[in-house]
Amino acid sequence: MPKKITEVLDFIIYWSIVIMPFSVAIAPALANAFIGFFSVFFIIKKIIKREKPFGDIAVMVPFLFLILISLVSFKNSVSLSTSFHGIEKLLKYLLIFVVCAQEIKDRKHVARIVTSVILGVSLVSIDAVWQIIFGWDFIRGNTLQQAIGLIRPTASFPNPNVFGVYMSALTPLIIGLTLFYFKGKKKIVMVLISVLAIAGLGLTLSRGSGLALYLSTLFLCVAKRKKILTFTLIAVLIVFPFVMPKNIKQWAKDANYNPLVFMCNQDRISIYRNTINMIKQHPFIGVGVNTFSKNYGKYKLESAEKYAHTPDTIYAHNNYLQMAGEIGLLGLLAFLWFLVQVFRRGFKTYQTIKEEYLKIVVLSLIACFIAFLINGLTETSLYYSRVVMVFWYLIGVSLALPRVKENQ
Repeated sequence: MPKKITEVLDFIIYWSIVIMPFSVAIAPALANAFIGFFSVFFIIKKIIKREKPFGDIAVMVPFLFLILISLVSFKNSVSLSTSFHGIEKLLKYLLIFVVCAQEIKDRKHVARIVTSVILGVSLVSIDAVWQIIFGWDFIRGNTLQQAIGLIRPTASFPNPNVFGVYMSALTPLIIGLTLFYFKGKKKIVMVLISVLAIAGLGLTLSRGSGLALYLSTLFLCVAKRKKILTFTLIAVLIVFPFVMPKNIKQWAKDANYNPLVFMCNQDRISIYRNTINMIKQHPFIGVGVNTFSKNYGKYKLESAEKYAHTPDTIYAHNNYLQMAGEIGLLGLLAFLWFLVQVFRRGFKTYQTIKEEYLKIVVLSLIACFIAFLINGLTETSLYYSRVVMVFWYLIGVSLALPRVKENQ
């Protein structure tokens, strides 16, 4: 009987992992349902089989330290219930990457996950084009948004920037496989899908997402030592200022061609200055995990607000500043330590893996991390519930690949 039970659990976990990245493109509730399925049944299976729940210690230690610092930050929290919710979210992220790292079975499982990613990105890209043409998206009925006189699609996401985070986090995986793995007719199809994805992201006019995709693609080309592709990307960067839309050119002129203002807007710069003030006041353990918005108004500076007024409750629009504000520099260092271990593991896998498909997948996943983290310089993508799950999911997939390599 226990064997039959574990077989059923394995089936549910297997397909929940496969469907999850596609479900993010539909709705957060659907994605959270699949996360719930594979998390709960994973725990049940571990209890039945009396197995340890955690795997790679080198990755687990910094994440557990991140949780510990977050618990210590309760000392300064203005809302214990809000901070408890923050710990719940960290435990959810822990489960996401642990389950994926341990439950992804083989090359076929990885290929099905990649297909799910491709379908999700393709769906919302088509939805964005549909939204441009008809004024509403066909998944959730969202209407278009505007900025500097230009329309911006959201697809099924709450706003264009969150849509851009999703696209920039997953598109490098598609581009990497398109450029360096697929051949013949499959390559033609993948080229079309890549162009569709790039167009979908471009329509958002999200500067952070565009920069993230550009630099992650440049990383792929440099890593694969493709000189022609690398020089082409550099040429695109040089030419872009001359061909970008007139409204954007005017916007750049109004910003006095200041790259920081152009990328961030003056209001974000004001938020950053206020957040740095918050960090100065509580440098080690922050103001309390998950309480940034509740505290922000108390740390606003007159010198920052005179350039751009900001609300009293807002996100930092920068992952690293918000994390340092909430759980201090110790918490930020724990997160950076975790990232170092993830990247170290990824590059080691890339160097040792022999199967070409898995080799390109792991390199492309590293590019996905780079894109997400670069986007996090101008967005609080780690705090957007709709897309943060994608980041932890991709980490879990990358951590699974050494074991997949051993079983191939």
